[in-house]
Order: sequence, then structure tokens, then C-alpha cells
Amino acid sequence: MQTVKKTFPVLNMSCASCAVSVESILKSAEGVTDAAVNFAAATVSVEYLPGKTSPAALRSAVEGIGYDLLVDEDDAQQDMLEALHERKYRELKTKTTWAILLALPVVVIGMFFMNMPFANEIMWIFSTPVVLWLGKDFFVNAWKQAKHRSANMDTLVALSTGIAYIFSVFNMLFPAFWHQRGLHAHVYFEAASVVIAFILLGKLLEEKAKGKTSSAIKKLMGLQPKTVTIIRNNGREEQVAIGKVQAGDMILVKPGQKIAVDGIVIAGDSYVDESMLNGEPLPVLKQENGKVFAGTINQKGSFRFKVLKVGKETLLAQIIRTVQDAQGSKAPVQKMVDKIAGIFVPVVIGIALLTFVVWLLLGGDNGLVQGLLAAITVLVIACPCALGLATPTAIMVGVGKGAENGILIKDAESLEKAKNINAVILDKTGTITEGKPQLTGMKWLNDDDAVKSILFSMEQQSEHPLAEAIVKHLEGAESVPLSAFASITGKGAKAVHRQETYYAGNKILLAENNIAVANELQQQADEWSKQSKTIVWFANSRQALSVAAVADQIKDTSVQAIKAMQDMDIDLYMLTGDNEETARAIAQQTGIKHYKAGMLPQHKADFVRELQRQGKTVAMVGDGINDSTALATADVSIAMGKGSDIAMDVAKMTIISSDLTKIPQAIKLSKQTVSTIKQNLFWAFIYNLIGIPLAAGLLYPINGFLLNPMIAGAAMALSSVSVVSNSLRLKWKN
Repeated sequence: MQTVKKTFPVLNMSCASCAVSVESILKSAEGVTDAAVNFAAATVSVEYLPGKTSPAALRSAVEGIGYDLLVDEDDAQQDMLEALHERKYRELKTKTTWAILLALPVVVIGMFFMNMPFANEIMWIFSTPVVLWLGKDFFVNAWKQAKHRSANMDTLVALSTGIAYIFSVFNMLFPAFWHQRGLHAHVYFEAASVVIAFILLGKLLEEKAKGKTSSAIKKLMGLQPKTVTIIRNNGREEQVAIGKVQAGDMILVKPGQKIAVDGIVIAGDSYVDESMLNGEPLPVLKQENGKVFAGTINQKGSFRFKVLKVGKETLLAQIIRTVQDAQGSKAPVQKMVDKIAGIFVPVVIGIALLTFVVWLLLGGDNGLVQGLLAAITVLVIACPCALGLATPTAIMVGVGKGAENGILIKDAESLEKAKNINAVILDKTGTITEGKPQLTGMKWLNDDDAVKSILFSMEQQSEHPLAEAIVKHLEGAESVPLSAFASITGKGAKAVHRQETYYAGNKILLAENNIAVANELQQQADEWSKQSKTIVWFANSRQALSVAAVADQIKDTSVQAIKAMQDMDIDLYMLTGDNEETARAIAQQTGIKHYKAGMLPQHKADFVRELQRQGKTVAMVGDGINDSTALATADVSIAMGKGSDIAMDVAKMTIISSDLTKIPQAIKLSKQTVSTIKQNLFWAFIYNLIGIPLAAGLLYPINGFLLNPMIAGAAMALSSVSVVSNSLRLKWKN
């Protein structure tokens, strides 16, 4: 049975261990083959068997452990998500503001005016709304987790602040309990309220940062207009919402408007800015039968086009989906981090209990109080959030940056692997070259316009692939009437004009008809032949009138890109199904040292495996259906955006503009992203490795240092913010 892969937004996750809980419950659900939660994007990608389960059943499973899935896949979902995100951000902002305002007097009294009358009571009044009202969600979520024998970040916050608050209320109401034992009854209202204030502030900054990481998706979505002008059967123009457009509808595009869906031009012509697809600054001329794509911008003319693809079928929607899938996918390093996050909270609770017991046994008279405080501080400072955010935030920013630069990255694994690429296999046609024959030179015996018109008219009628290149070159020539036009398979064509027979084709055609060739034309033909160009002759019944050279031109940027990759110590190989002479000529012109000609699709895949056996990390770059097997075999597969849909489906990266210079850029982006992930993980790990022992009181026997729970809360919030901020730095790197 065929599996279905879908991505759903997840609501109510508060930390990395929440992500682990959602992922594990979905993986254990019947019919689910795989599930991956992205905490930073608040989404889950689920692969399931539609006959065994459904989105509604998945939602029920997730609701059972206190979270929620958005399973309605309508056009309003993104708007709804943004509205939810905006509401959550506003609520957090309000809560954080109040928490800081109420916690501030508690801190001032707790630190400087402890001996003033009713100090404890005033602090109690101010801290109660912070803990019980503004911090209510921590306790509610912790209870939900406890009911399912689970624990997360909220558990740590609820335990630490709850214990500090109850302990302080007890000490304030029953001070005699401690006085009878010769101890002073301290209150820790400032610790409880400030921890909640700092954690809310951290969440607020985190929420804001997470909004920024998805800006690439929003930019892409913003490329599609909300309404279009449809032309009805009676010729009447009507403005309709984009959601109501159907395949087959006729749409009018006026100057300056964005094109809303994919289609084919029926009438009119104009230049269209397709830079969002191909990265090229020059607009593309669109005439009858020309394809247009959603998100591109019409220039000065106006035209009508017939709708071919709408909604999720358009090229723009596919690009958006590719970016979303990649941002939600996991790098191999993230899988290790998830395992750590899953056991992190129970381990921390264990350390906190151990800390309390050790203080109780070895702490002397103040053992109970100090043990309680140290346990609270351990619970506060331990933060799996920084750990959980380390990889996905960097991946999201990296994928988003790639999309903005015309590099579509389908999954995190490719982004992580690309930095190790040391061998790149390039297909020739459509990858190094333009992929379509162009006339590169033409020599005439006599520069006679009348004769040019005859060749132009003959090639207009010809169906040979090379004819188009000659017609394009002679554009503007006058058409003349021809009679007895005949195509001669494998040789060319002949036609009659004003009782004279004319021939267009190869040298065999001329030889068979005893046509003389002037020396100057023959010399030019020999020179072009050495460059592996295809020669096209044009003659009347007596002599050759002209010779033309047609070749698949090397892209302007290919030589520069090949040089850049060689400078990065990458071995380059060109594989082509073309002949040896053409392959050698292209390799010499581009500076490629290794090439293989006459390669069939399976040969390309075998060559990829051969390099992999040598221990190389191989990237395959292609654009055709014939490259798809090799693309699927390679460690990193890169498709040219102007190539076949199959190549783009198989490849894990797509260069939208088909510009090879984007490949060194993608490798550089991979190195920067992986470097950012490592930095993030280093800070997240080092923070916990240093923070937890300090919080437990490790330094107390040496120098009497004990970490204040209030400072621990601030440090915890700072760790998440520093990780997200470090990821966002990727945006501005060159």
C-alpha cells in the first residue's frame, strides 16, 4: 500500500522534550511509518498508510498527551496559523510585561529592604499573581504531562517555582517552626516570581525569533496575488478570489500585475519578470503558447492565458512545499539531540533529588533549606530548549537563505552532507550547456538577401531540431513561396523556388547531387568541425551558397563555476550521452579534466557508485529524465530548475536558475549551517554542563558559592535566546 506524507502544524509545544513526546506518540500510532517533529517550526511531518489511519486519528492521539494538530488543509490554514502565532505573541507580551512589573518590587525588597515592616507580606502579594496567574500555563502543562507519565520543560519550571513559592508561604506563616530549631525563616518569593518572569521573557524572544526564521516561506507566499481577472465565455471580465480559479479558466493579466497561477498564453504578448524562478534580471518574452508561472510579474504588455495548474499544483506552490518540507526535516545530528532531549528532563529531576538528599545528609543545620534551594536552582537552570532549538533554527535559516538565493533544498540531510562534497558529476546538455542548439556562425558565398529568404522559408517548414536555430538566426527575413518541399531523412531537405532546386542539409546531400563547394566555405566548415560543431550546408543545384555551424552553447557562468569548484579542491567529472569529439571539445573549453562520452542512464549511476566506493562524497548535477537514476544514487543530488519534473522530484536540491555558480554557493551555505549547528550545540551543552553542577552547590565546600535561583532563571532564558540569535546570524553571512 502506498504511504502518504503530510506536514501538520503542532500547537501547545513548549520545549524540545514536548517535540519528543509528540513524535514518539505518533510513531507508535497504528498505520504510521515515520514521524518527525520540528520544534522550531512547530510542525510534524508524518508518513502513514491512509487505509490504516487518518489525520483525524493522528490528531486524537496527539490531543491525548496535551497537544493539538491542525489537520484542515485549506488555503486559510496559513492565515489561521499566522493569526494563532500573532495571538500567542501578543498574549506572551502582555504576560511578560506584567510579570516583570510585578516581579521588580519583589526583587528590590528581597535584595535591599528585607527588614522593612511587612516585607514578606508585600512580596507575597506581588509574587502570587506572577506564580498562580501569569505562570499558570507551566503548572497546567506539567500536570498534563504527569498524567501521561511524562515530563518536559514545564515540569522543571512548575516544580522549581511551585516548591519555592509553597516553601516561602510556609516560612512566612509559620516562622516559629524554624525559630524553634535555631534557624532563620527565609522566603524566596523573588526567586519564584523572577524565574517565571525570565522564562516568559525567553519564550517571548524565542517566539519572535521563530517568526523570523520562516520569513522565506512568507516571502514566497506573498508572491501570489489574492484575486485575479477572469474572462467569462461572454467576454465579460470578473474579479474573483484566487481560491475559485479552476484549470481551463481564461485569465487577463494587465501591465504590472502578478501572475496568480500556471498557464499557457492564448492571446497577446508581454515581457514577464521571472527572476523568482530563474534568478535572471532580464524579463522573458511571452507570446502565444508560452508558459507562464504563478508568482512572476508581468511588465508593460497585457495578455490572456489559459489556466493549466492551480493551488498546490503550481510551480510556486511546489517551491513553497519544498522549502517547508526541508525546514521541517531533520539533519542526522538532530536525531542524536532528540534522544538526549527525551531523557534530559527525567535526568535533571533525578539530579535535583540527589542534590537535595546530599545537602540533607551533609549540609549540617542548614541542610534542609540549602538542599531545597539547590534542588530548585538545578530544576530552573536545566534547559532542554537551547538543545532542541540548536539544529532546527539553523536548518530553517539555512534553507530559507538558500531559497532566497535560488537554491531549493529539500531536506536537512542534504544541507548537512553538502559540506563534505569532494566529487561533482556534471551532466553536459542543459547543465554545462544551454540544452538547445544555437547557430554559432554562418558564412555566405555572396551576401544575397533573396537567397537568405529561401533558406529561411525552407527551415520554417522543416521539422529538424537544427532548423529552429537557423530560423531564429535569420529572423526578420522575408518568407517566399516554395514548391515541392521534401524532407530527406538523415540528410536534410530540398525545395523548389522559381524553377530552381535548393538543398539544406549535410555534406552527403551535397555530394549525392554533385554540388560544388567553394574553398573558402570548405575551410570554414573544417574549422568548425574541429570544434565539434554540427555543419549545415545550403546550396542550389550547382554550388554551395552558405555554410552554418550549430552547437549547444556553453552557459555564460559554467566556466566560472567549474573554476570555483576546482579551487575548492573538488574533483569534477562530466558525463554525457553525446559523442567523444563533442565531449572533448566541451571539456577543453570549460577546463574539466575528467569526462566520459556515450553514457547511458545506468552507466551514470554505476559511475556514481564507483566514486562512492573510492570513499568520495558525490554530488550529481543533472537536468533530464536520463539523469534521475544517477541523481537518486548520489550522496547529494542537484537538479537544474529548467530541467524535467522527474529530475527535480528525485533531486534533494534544485538550482532554480540552472546557473552552476549556485553549487559552490550551496556548499558554502552547507558549511556555514553545519558550523552554526555545532556552535549552537556547544553552547547548549556547555551551558548545562557548567550550570547544573554550580546550581547543585559544587563550589560551596570550596568557596561558599551558591547560585541564586533568580540568576539561574535569567541564564536559562538567555541560553535559548543566544542559540536562536546565533542561527539568525546565518542570514547576514556572505
